[in-house]
Amino acid sequence: MQKIPCVLMRGGTSRGPFFLSSDLPDDVAARDAMLISAMGSGHPLQIDGIGGGNPLTSKVAIVGRSARDDADVDYLFAQVNVDRALVDTAPNCGNMLAAVGPFAIEQGLIPASDPETRLTIFNVNTGKRIEAIVQTPGGAVDYEGDTAIAGVPGTAAPVRMAFLDAAGSKTGRLLPTGSAADVIDGVEVTLFDMAVAAMLLDARCLGKTGRETPAELDADGTFLQGLERLRQEAGRRMGLGDVSQMVIPKPILLAPPAGDGTITARYFMPHSCHTAVAITGAVCIASACCTPGTVAHRLARLPQPDADGRRRLVIEHPSGQTPVEIEQDPVTGIVKRAMVIRTARRLFDGFVHVRDQVA
Repeated sequence: MQKIPCVLMRGGTSRGPFFLSSDLPDDVAARDAMLISAMGSGHPLQIDGIGGGNPLTSKVAIVGRSARDDADVDYLFAQVNVDRALVDTAPNCGNMLAAVGPFAIEQGLIPASDPETRLTIFNVNTGKRIEAIVQTPGGAVDYEGDTAIAGVPGTAAPVRMAFLDAAGSKTGRLLPTGSAADVIDGVEVTLFDMAVAAMLLDARCLGKTGRETPAELDADGTFLQGLERLRQEAGRRMGLGDVSQMVIPKPILLAPPAGDGTITARYFMPHSCHTAVAITGAVCIASACCTPGTVAHRLARLPQPDADGRRRLVIEHPSGQTPVEIEQDPVTGIVKRAMVIRTARRLFDGFVHVRDQVA
């Protein structure tokens, strides 16, 4: 066995180990094999590793100082498959992103300020930048506070994140097909790439209300198979090729808001329904709501923008609501910034032990 320094952190509604990039192999195959061993993937309980047996707790963040002039740290996200020995670095994770700032400060990658520290994170997966503001009174990260987020018990200190120019995260275009609406196998979909590449559709087109529980949706095998067929064709049309072994594009079922929010969503990861909504997914949905011609725009109860082109949208999901502030250019309508608030917590630090033969 060999041991690797590791910090287990909760970021938003996700959880996973955080590593310094300098502590992992440069070779991608060796790095992925090490992550698979660390997480115990290839078993539904990840019984021989530190993964939690769920996609939300089988995530990894790799962080290091950035060589870029416009960023402080680089962040590579890895989704480690639970059942299969597979690592996917195609998507970003906005929930894990919430813990990148606190981790970077406490690991000495950037100095802390008083009372808060502002840093710019370069997401290696998407080539996009995110501004984060971390609470650091007295020059130390403070995890305690009164901010509550849906899907996480209790309250904690806020971590404010602004996604900058997040359009075209994987395809290079907000609308990868050039259209706000496409038809796949008779189903109208919006293929949209803002913070995450996604396929958005009206839940009613697949015989759903969009208000089902994740367990109800996950139990419908016929529905999941149909959704996957649509997703794979969506990936091809978006220029992503064969996405059968990828977690993007993400399928998102939409419905009109049930309460006082903007829209209702059921977000898939992609083969099971999220118990809340991914932050990149929330940014994607909110931006689609503000884009005329999309499925989301038609279903949304859209608030009017203020004089600066800002709107506060609220995504309703199984665990509650997630607000997103969208700032659009008043003339072109282009989304310039998407702001969300998350929380994070350091859970433990030490070493994770992996098998020698994976290095």
